[in-house]
Formats: sequence, C-alpha cells, structure tokens
Amino acid sequence: MDLKVDSEEMDRSQPPPIEDFALNSTLHGISHIFTYERVWIKRCLWVVFFLGSLTFLMFVCVDRIHFYLEYQHVTKLDEISQPVMVFPAVTFCNLNAFRFSRVTRNDLYHAGELLALLNQRYEIRDIHLVEDNVLEALKVKADFHNFKPRPFNMREFYDRTGHDIKDMLLACHFRGAECRAEDFQVVSDMRDFVWRGCT
Repeated sequence: MDLKVDSEEMDRSQPPPIEDFALNSTLHGISHIFTYERVWIKRCLWVVFFLGSLTFLMFVCVDRIHFYLEYQHVTKLDEISQPVMVFPAVTFCNLNAFRFSRVTRNDLYHAGELLALLNQRYEIRDIHLVEDNVLEALKVKADFHNFKPRPFNMREFYDRTGHDIKDMLLACHFRGAECRAEDFQVVSDMRDFVWRGCT
C-alpha cells in the first residue's frame, strides 16, 4: 500500500516559522529580532535593547514588591509648645440624626417620607425591615385615622428630636477641670456641639 501525503497537508502540520509569529506579535521588539532580514547588527542591537528593557522591568517589579512587603509608613509630627492651650473644637457626629422616641405623630405626618419611615400614601415603608418593638410604636404613630395635623416647624423638629449632649457626654476632663454638658453649645442645625470653655 502506497501512502502519498499532500505537501499542503504537511505544511499545515508544521508550526509557522517564528518570524511569522514575531511579525504578528504585539510584544515590542520581537518583530525586529526575529525577521527575515539578514542584517545581523540591527538584530543584535534589538536583542540587547529588548533584554535590557526586560531586565529593567523585572528589577522595578521586584523592587516595588519588596518595598510593598516592608509595609513602610511615614508619620510626620510637628510639635508646637503652647503654655496655655485652647480646647480644640469637638464635633459629635451621629448617623442617626433623630431620636425615634421623640418623633410624634404630627412629625411623622409631615416628615415621615423624609425620614424614610413612610411612603407617599402615609404607609410604613419596608415593614419587613423594621424591628418588632419599633414596628409596634411606628404603627401607633402612623395611625392617621381622624388625625388633624398641626403646623410643622423643621427647626423645632431638629431641636426636639436631635440628640442631647447630656445623653452623649459620659466623661470629659481638660487641663484638670471636669467638662460638663453646659460647656458645649449647638453650632448648626445638625446639632454639632462645640466647646465653650469651662464656666
């Protein structure tokens, strides 16, 4: 039995020359190193440049990884001596700006949607997310059957339902003196408190 293999099939089974791969490669320099040109000086220069760039890249990568693994940090501290130190400004920030226990039915009627407690139809929003003990109180406050709303003042609402410094200040001492809630004052509608100084 005589087997004849077509020359085209033999060509398909052979991998393409490296020059073809280099010509279609996006890796910079490869197409100049592996080329059909026979200018050896040019090709040698490209080999030197390529290997030099690759070596420099590896050096930088290893150096940066080594630097990262050292976990270095810089702490800059400027010390200024002050014989009489002024108490720094203190701001108490609370993500829960309003106390639910202070919210009334009238507040809920006017600002329930703003507080994300009620929807536009005055119904409780996301009832499945509300805790059981809060849900009972919310149902009572959100019952607007035969309810006659009174005028609503947002500033009065902030002052009444916002957090009280007396409830938040557990302990405070400055320069040997005890700080009290009376030493702080509200400086904005969001109930930011600043130190007024010991009286």
